Amino acid sequence: MLTYPLIDPVAIELGPLKVHWYGIMYLVGFAGAWWLGTRRAKQPGSQWNNEQISDLIFYGALGAVLGGRVGYTLFYASDKFLSDPLMIFRVWEGGMSFHGGFLGVLLAMYILARRQNRNLFDVMDFVAPLAPIGLGAGRFGNFINGELWGRVTDVPWGIVFPHAGPEPRHPSQLYEFALEGIVLFLVLWFYSAKPRPRMAISGVFALGYGLFRFLVEFVRQPDAHLQFIAFQWLTMGQLLSAPMIMLGIGLLWWAYKHQQTSEASTLPPNGTTSNGKTQNIETAKSKKRKKPAKRG
Repeated sequence: MLTYPLIDPVAIELGPLKVHWYGIMYLVGFAGAWWLGTRRAKQPGSQWNNEQISDLIFYGALGAVLGGRVGYTLFYASDKFLSDPLMIFRVWEGGMSFHGGFLGVLLAMYILARRQNRNLFDVMDFVAPLAPIGLGAGRFGNFINGELWGRVTDVPWGIVFPHAGPEPRHPSQLYEFALEGIVLFLVLWFYSAKPRPRMAISGVFALGYGLFRFLVEFVRQPDAHLQFIAFQWLTMGQLLSAPMIMLGIGLLWWAYKHQQTSEASTLPPNGTTSNGKTQNIETAKSKKRKKPAKRG
């Protein structure tokens, strides 16, 4: 059994101004995504520049924060919202939902794609490898806050959290930090380093996050006011992650069936023309085959 390291949730306090570690984790996520995005934009075959990356991060940040708050209100605190609608604006009281943030980012990327005249999935394929750094930072922020702890356990690495009773619990925040942050980042970063069909990178992200979140929910303590949604084991997190798993499988199936190379690949894609438009990979390959010599 391990003892929870008492960490003050407030990182910096200057008079009435308090900067929380959780807020700093958001900044780490956005700054990390910007750095990785600008690095990717410099790779051969990239269709992005630094100004477009800055717009991408700005839209993504708005979508993540607003969507995360609205999603939490609708998915986890609808009863409270109906009795007190203004609670949605009291962000300092806590409460963010990844699945709401995901929908918010999706909407923000749709608007950005329209403004930049891009295919939505070319944008999502570019964003997907940048997202896990923010997810991991957010989960580490949950651990610092001593919130979203796991279920009671007897494993040697169980931790007694200060607000969760005397029993040791799974440090589920750290499990999610490792899986959603580190492992998912490595998978997406190296997978997207080569030309992939459009939608495939987005599919791997949706499938990977959905699976990791679904599995960790088996050791994460359900929300006290919701408990189990069904079957005495299904949690709200699993209910919201199941569609992501199906979405990821569907995107991968569609991507490899149609084989259109995403412009998010860091190497010159086989199916990309000089003006950035994509074409079917098999068609591109067939054009490269030498025509048989004419018999005279």
